[in-house]
Amino acid sequence: MFSGIVEECATLVAMVKEQENVHFTFMCSFVSELKIDQSISHNGVCLTVVKLTDDTYTVTAMKETLDRSNLGLLKVGDEVNVERSMVMNGRLDGHIVQGHVDQTAICTAVEDAEGSYYFTFQYAFDEEMAKRGYITVDKGSVTVNGVSLTVCNPTDDTFQVAIIPYTFEHTNFHDIHVGSVVNLEFDIIGKYISRMIQYK
Repeated sequence: MFSGIVEECATLVAMVKEQENVHFTFMCSFVSELKIDQSISHNGVCLTVVKLTDDTYTVTAMKETLDRSNLGLLKVGDEVNVERSMVMNGRLDGHIVQGHVDQTAICTAVEDAEGSYYFTFQYAFDEEMAKRGYITVDKGSVTVNGVSLTVCNPTDDTFQVAIIPYTFEHTNFHDIHVGSVVNLEFDIIGKYISRMIQYK
């Protein structure tokens, strides 16, 4: 379980394909605090630490994860947003994030808001999935590349988010441009409510 409050950007330093799996090795500031079997969110994808060195850690992604997320598009040198699992006696500064990416979206616009930015994303709309809560709602929560954000101006298949300078600088939003592929996780509470309504 995560909160969508990114700790920092980790740098991909190596990737090794093994059959349908890919082993990703990252470098970040808190490697010395990690343990084998620990869960870390990578661009919103929960992955398990399987190997540690003095300054790197390795996680493994299977084909389903690579197909559903943007991790399969990564190249050595890329930055990913990382967050360790939530401490249950701490503040929930973002929203409840599972680390289970639902689908990807494409950035279609980046607008300067006189210091901050508006990013617009478009995703594949499916009516049946929408009935199950795979949608965005105005002022609701959405996770984009692991970042907990508030939705603006949603349509059936698009939404905007406002990014303040701190978030722009301290996450990989500074690398997102028109055409970039990002990971989405829709709000789990919305999914549960949508599901319950179907059984009324």
